[in-house]
Amino acid sequence: MKARARIGRALAYIVLIGFAAAMIFPFVFMAATALKTPDDTFRYPPKVLPRTAATAEVDGETVDLYAVTDADGTVQDAYLAEQGVPAGLLAPEGDLEATVVWPADDLVDTGRTATVDGEALSIVEVDVGDGLSEYVLLRSTAVGRFVELDDPTAVSFAVVRTAERAESVDARWENFNEIIELRDFDRALTNTILVTILVVGGTLFTSIMGGYAFARLRFPGRDGIFVAYVGSIMIPFVVLIIPLFRLMVSLGWVNTLGSLVWPFVFNAYGTFLMRQFFVSIPADLEEAALLDGAGRWKILWGIFVPLSLPAIATLATFMFLYAWNSFIWPLVSINGANSEDFVLTIALQTLNGQAGEGPNLIFAAIVLSVAIPFTVFVLAQRYFVENVATSGLK
Repeated sequence: MKARARIGRALAYIVLIGFAAAMIFPFVFMAATALKTPDDTFRYPPKVLPRTAATAEVDGETVDLYAVTDADGTVQDAYLAEQGVPAGLLAPEGDLEATVVWPADDLVDTGRTATVDGEALSIVEVDVGDGLSEYVLLRSTAVGRFVELDDPTAVSFAVVRTAERAESVDARWENFNEIIELRDFDRALTNTILVTILVVGGTLFTSIMGGYAFARLRFPGRDGIFVAYVGSIMIPFVVLIIPLFRLMVSLGWVNTLGSLVWPFVFNAYGTFLMRQFFVSIPADLEEAALLDGAGRWKILWGIFVPLSLPAIATLATFMFLYAWNSFIWPLVSINGANSEDFVLTIALQTLNGQAGEGPNLIFAAIVLSVAIPFTVFVLAQRYFVENVATSGLK
């Protein structure tokens, strides 16, 4: 039974790790692409890690390095010393797919032929260093002569067009500086941080005040007002865009950051969340505070708020993500020519036209946009499962 339990647990872990890897891989690939060069971004087949072509100084000139393979084997870190060398494209008679190239001057005709696709092709001998080897001469071509950087005696021949470049794993951190300088992306980042802080702070204040009023204060029509207020959550935001925009025009707030803040400071969901949490706090604690002479303001900020940190942190995280990722309303309220008041979502949308030829820059901008909310989510995730408020009573 223990063996079965261990096997079952191991299989469960394997399945979970597989699903986790599948979900994480797009984010890893995005982050890696943000550190690539434009040429590396468009390569096929794609590679996850960023790579740059290796170069070296030879006789005062910067040359590209290659890793070429011929009948002698592979020569690493070789540079192109000569082009247009007459050569033959060769292949073993038993494996015509394993082709190599060799200088024409070193080919020795054996006088024999091999039939390939109904065509008689010459069989030649090549001295590969450890003896003569026979190959089928598929066709004549022109190749390049490659010399190893550290050993000039190590020479190899390959078709220049298909020669494999030598590469090294190297991150291009300059992409982030370049994207920040493009279209005032740093200004958009600052605007987004400012708007997000104001929306989160304003929502927390109004939600705490409203939630406490609906939970603890008694006044005529309280329950009806609360039901109507919470019912507004059911109204889709797209229905409110036009009247909200006309209101911003009347107030003169169009094309200002104020239009991105004030409409979202009053949040029915936040009030509902805080009200439900305040209701769960024992009434005996509040009555004891009233008997000790504490006022409503002192009870709210000295007792209720400290006990409600899990709910407050959850609401703050939700509002942070909402304000940070908001796109439709900023697109409507901020004119496209007013780049000084752009937020990240609008700046990313405009980058599609400016940096369309460089997906690495777009991915770098996305990484910058995701880094802050990802950090906030990681730091606040424990509050999503912390739902027990201590009463403070013995």
